[in-house]
Amino acid sequence: MRDYIEKLSGRGELHVVEREVDPRFELAAVTSRSQKESDYPVLFRNVKGTNLPVISNIYGSHARLCEIIGTTKGNFCRHWQTLVDDNPGSEHSYTCESAMEEERMEGNISDLPHITYFERDAGPYITAGVFLAKEPDTGVPNLSFCRSMMVSDDELRVRLAPPHDITQYQKKAEARNQPLEVAILIGPPPEVFMAACASVPIEQDELAIAARLMGSPVPMRPCRHIDMQVPAETEIVIEGRILPHERRPEGPFGEFQGYYVKQADNHVFEVLNVSWREGACFHGLLCGYLEDLRALEVSFATRVYRHISAGVPGILDVSCYPTPMHTIVQIRPEYDGHAKHVMLKVFSSHLQYNKVCIVVDEDVDIHDFEDVWWAVMTRGRIDKDIMTLPGVPGFFRDPAGVYTGRLGIDATKPFDLRGNFERKRVPGLPEINLKDYFT
Repeated sequence: MRDYIEKLSGRGELHVVEREVDPRFELAAVTSRSQKESDYPVLFRNVKGTNLPVISNIYGSHARLCEIIGTTKGNFCRHWQTLVDDNPGSEHSYTCESAMEEERMEGNISDLPHITYFERDAGPYITAGVFLAKEPDTGVPNLSFCRSMMVSDDELRVRLAPPHDITQYQKKAEARNQPLEVAILIGPPPEVFMAACASVPIEQDELAIAARLMGSPVPMRPCRHIDMQVPAETEIVIEGRILPHERRPEGPFGEFQGYYVKQADNHVFEVLNVSWREGACFHGLLCGYLEDLRALEVSFATRVYRHISAGVPGILDVSCYPTPMHTIVQIRPEYDGHAKHVMLKVFSSHLQYNKVCIVVDEDVDIHDFEDVWWAVMTRGRIDKDIMTLPGVPGFFRDPAGVYTGRLGIDATKPFDLRGNFERKRVPGLPEINLKDYFT
């Protein structure tokens, strides 16, 4: 991750904060305000109460995500599906670096940045930790994102989301009265972070996806207190285990929908070891903002793309911008009513997240909501192109009765009048670099 940070810095795409920043609210406030002005990451060099700097919003740009996986805008979902489907297994995906392992510092949870993001959060949280665990029977590794409330040097309290594979791993271990060993990776290589966003079958090795993104095996090193290997270039690693039959209060916490998740009894993570590379950087993710939403988009947009492209022709790309509750599909229409078939397929791809679906032509930028809404206003016929599905339950955490139903909007050109909708263009506009003109 530090190599990528240096690369962004060299390109002038990094904001650096040198003054001391309080990790309680101030760091989140600066990150939020910065994201209103640009999608650049923010590096806080001097965070109160810790010697470790903090990076935020490193993955908060669709263009940067395209760069990491080796593709260009407009081709993300297709390229991602190719990477995920090219699944030769775990063989040759890892290399052990134990013989040349760099020196790592050891410390405690209290040495890490204790970032409290939102006013009513129960305390400081680890929000960008990638949980690495092994399936209890097969040993297949899984990468998941789980929030972790920092309680003490010995304990974190974590929420395991129902759809995640690690939740199934924990249930299986708990049924045997066994803890589940887990390594929390804070600041792994970008390819590992991206692989953790993948929505793949439970038997698929996500570290193998990271290796394909890297184009080479992932260098690994052994943990010191659990039977597991972790990516050697991870900035900070917390080794521990999720205890069986143990639940303690966690939350409230400001989640991605913009509301607080109420306090609930969640899983207990026993901390066994905390270590970091020399010069390590802590990754802090502001939930519900650019970085969080783009990571969620990778998971949901690629899942929707796989589902609908398998049954409907002409699918070009999918976006869940600006929120994973909202799906935008770019198509090349082949017949009258094509967009309506797309909507029905989208709504069936995930029963909770696709509350709204907008279908647009290939000349519309699905990662620019202003452009998408322009298409709705100039191409969508309100009396013909709006589809509502009443009474469909909403997201499982929606307050009861607040959100039901689904909305579909066909914002493609009317099929029989497509020749009347040529967009105006300024020749040479895409190639203009304002730095060549402004001083």
